[in-house]
Amino acid sequence: MDELAEACAIDPVELRLRNDTPVDPHSGRPFSSRNLAACLRLGAERFGWAERDRLRARRGDRHRLVGLGVAASTFPQYRFPSRATVHADPHGRYVVRIAAADVGTGARTVLAQIAADALRVPADRVTAELGDSAYPSASWAGRSSGTTSWGTAVVRACEALRAEIGRRGGEVPPGGVEVSWDTSDELAPPRACSQHAFGAQFAEVTVDRATREVRVPRLLGVFAVGRVINPATVRSQLVGGMVMGVSMALCEEGVLDPAHGHFLTRDLAAYRVATYADVPRVDAVCVEEEDFHTSPMGAKGAGEIGIVGTAAAIANAVHHATGHRFRELPLTPQRLVEVMGPSVRPGPPGAPPACGTPPPCGTPPPSGALPRPGSPEQP
Repeated sequence: MDELAEACAIDPVELRLRNDTPVDPHSGRPFSSRNLAACLRLGAERFGWAERDRLRARRGDRHRLVGLGVAASTFPQYRFPSRATVHADPHGRYVVRIAAADVGTGARTVLAQIAADALRVPADRVTAELGDSAYPSASWAGRSSGTTSWGTAVVRACEALRAEIGRRGGEVPPGGVEVSWDTSDELAPPRACSQHAFGAQFAEVTVDRATREVRVPRLLGVFAVGRVINPATVRSQLVGGMVMGVSMALCEEGVLDPAHGHFLTRDLAAYRVATYADVPRVDAVCVEEEDFHTSPMGAKGAGEIGIVGTAAAIANAVHHATGHRFRELPLTPQRLVEVMGPSVRPGPPGAPPACGTPPPCGTPPPSGALPRPGSPEQP
């Protein structure tokens, strides 16, 4: 997309906005909701995108190059059949049980909030119990589907419980009332709409002129993930996803030994992952929207969408800084040396380096460049 924007002499954000569509080009179905344009506009405003070239010139110097990049993100929405049980006692307390797995995403907190909203009671009167195979079966925790799949079952069970208590004249017997619900029938028909989460990531990078090290001092993600049930847990998911995207862009690499076929990067001593020090300033915000096609709460999944687009935004920012396109990740100093050459003549602040035309694919690394781990040149 950025190469097309460059060829058309159009700003990369503007090109994406001009080609926005309400219809899924793969299926031909309309999107249930699509606020990608809002993500791009809000992100561009917050990130200072209009000052992109001026920021590059002002922040660059004889020691480092500076670039800004953007990428759009999308992730399909999944809902899998699940079952949930809700129990009400005569004292106005409720217990939700579902055999879901809270893997650190805050599912227990969010499902209690969803149940409280469906029951129309304060959240402190609801307890969510998860993680026990004796509870009603639930789908797995993956594909950003936990909240939409489990939440749908919880909402339907709570609605059924309210109806049952209504039939009893609003009275709850001493033993309480319990209702279960299975969403298999609800999720069986084909979808009428294409359901996706959307986002836009903006990255600022610096490239050291001498060492070719890429750093990401600033990262912003703006996302359309439906109704945000819990802002704290959603932000944590999105920020964590973006840090994973930085890992993909800069350091994560599975290297195979060409002689023996095993992985050289088979533990955390050799396989590098990004940490807090690699992203000094990262932020995630959400635009306001609700999508009741995707779930009865109006929420979408908010896990992987934070990862999608981050590496592309960083790679586009590196191109903006250096004038070179990179076709492989991660963007290690060695890879930049292979494409840009080992030395750079100092230029004016913010200007791309004057280092000639990139070598064609397959050209051996320049003299003095270190061989990549696992390459035939490495002992």
